[in-house]
Amino acid sequence: MSGWGRAALCLPPAPSQLSADLLVVGLGGTGLAAVHEGLDLGLSVVGLDARRVADGAAGKNGGFLLAGLSSFHHDAVERYGRAEAATWYRLSLSVRDDIVRRTPAAVRRVGSLRRALDEVEEADARELLEALRADGFDAAWVDEPDGRGVLTPGDATFHPVARARALAWSALRRGAQLFERSPVTSVSEGLVHTASGVVRARHVVVATDGALQSFLPDAPATAVRLQMLKTGPVAQGVVRRAVYARYGYDYWQQSADGCIYVGGGRHLNPAAEATHDETPSDEIQRHLDHVLRDLLHVEAPVSDRWASVVTYSQDGLPIARRLGSSIAVLGAYNGTGNVIGAMLGRAAVRALVERRTPPALGLTGWPDGP
Repeated sequence: MSGWGRAALCLPPAPSQLSADLLVVGLGGTGLAAVHEGLDLGLSVVGLDARRVADGAAGKNGGFLLAGLSSFHHDAVERYGRAEAATWYRLSLSVRDDIVRRTPAAVRRVGSLRRALDEVEEADARELLEALRADGFDAAWVDEPDGRGVLTPGDATFHPVARARALAWSALRRGAQLFERSPVTSVSEGLVHTASGVVRARHVVVATDGALQSFLPDAPATAVRLQMLKTGPVAQGVVRRAVYARYGYDYWQQSADGCIYVGGGRHLNPAAEATHDETPSDEIQRHLDHVLRDLLHVEAPVSDRWASVVTYSQDGLPIARRLGSSIAVLGAYNGTGNVIGAMLGRAAVRALVERRTPPALGLTGWPDGP
């Protein structure tokens, strides 16, 4: 269990026979967004999770709502071209704002800070600022208690488990059927087998970022372990924003109850962190202790240490595949899926139902037509 706690919905396993217009596999951020999109379109919806709601990365991440791709905007411009990078960023802004609107109790709009720890990183951060401004996006250079760097004022922090819980309860009230401890064993057009039976569905969205390659074995991607720690509460104001440094490899925030959450360190041993093992490692946890004590100067005791598994793609872009005419498989958000994942989850449902390609899916190479 992570330091964010558990959703504790206590939902039952799936029965032996189910049917729906839409089946969503995986009840994390992407899956719950897909569930709500289906409900918005008037569909009957079933959702399954192999574990519990938000027991994967959706409930164990850093709690950041950041606009854009995982690559910094200036790097995305260089890698994918200005038009494509700007389109990703612009689309993510509306999704980020929609998340704030839908679950306001779980979100705090405090802005994000890309902190520069040395002159080299500062030069790179200033390139980021220039690229954001060139495309008309809101950003500023600041020198404040959280550090020197690029402020994106519209970004936010959130409580991952509280948000997932709110989305799940809302979906249940709207008529969705959600089931936990219901692993899927096979997916085919119109028919999905689970450990306990079958689900018949016109449309299927598979939203299991950390287990993407279980459904897409040929995906050009790698499973990656991301580690975090949490302290007990300290005085408010130690950290005011969603802060990330060392080119995004380290990140931290302070929650509404005063606890400090620190994550990162993957760059220290990328080979060891390319794993499905969710056990925290001594090496990375020592690094997180160093960030906490020596960079943030927080002496509060550490109460929780944990890890989750996500998927990184080879080209840095998320993966969205259509299998046949009725199945979408989504994942590989490269560690920043809270916004991009929700965007693709909603877009995939609309694409399957309406037989057209929304802009977000078009950027992933999703095929046009039925």
